[in-house]
Amino acid sequence: MGEMVIRRMRKGDAEGISRIDAAITKTEERLDFRRIVEEEVKRAVDASFVAEINGKIVGYMISYVTSGNFGADKCAWVAMFGVDPKRMGQGIGQKLAEEIFRFHQKQGINEIFTSVRWDSTDILSFFKTLGFERSDFINLRKTLD
Repeated sequence: MGEMVIRRMRKGDAEGISRIDAAITKTEERLDFRRIVEEEVKRAVDASFVAEINGKIVGYMISYVTSGNFGADKCAWVAMFGVDPKRMGQGIGQKLAEEIFRFHQKQGINEIFTSVRWDSTDILSFFKTLGFERSDFINLRKTLD
């Protein structure tokens, strides 16, 4: 498999992240990862990491810090996450999450949230294995015509 390296995200990682997203969603690039990555690497309080094997990005996790939103204390959110489908099941997501948790814990943050669809059994199962549980937050949805 090669040695896996977990490191902070850099501007040049957008292409690799976009490739992984397209492989997962089976679509062409749907998000502007260049802009997303550029913004994330500027913010020192956020934790955005990639996993590399033999110099190739095989996974990523983007999280950000919020405080005072809707009465919540300072907390972190896992906003985006992906592992190359050819590399799933090899512990890459687990390693990325552990790095995110360490990073935020050093900042004194003791709560991390994410939003997933409850019918997305694979991704839901993954987050449950990391210790995520239902929270007091309510996910609301409005569809615009």
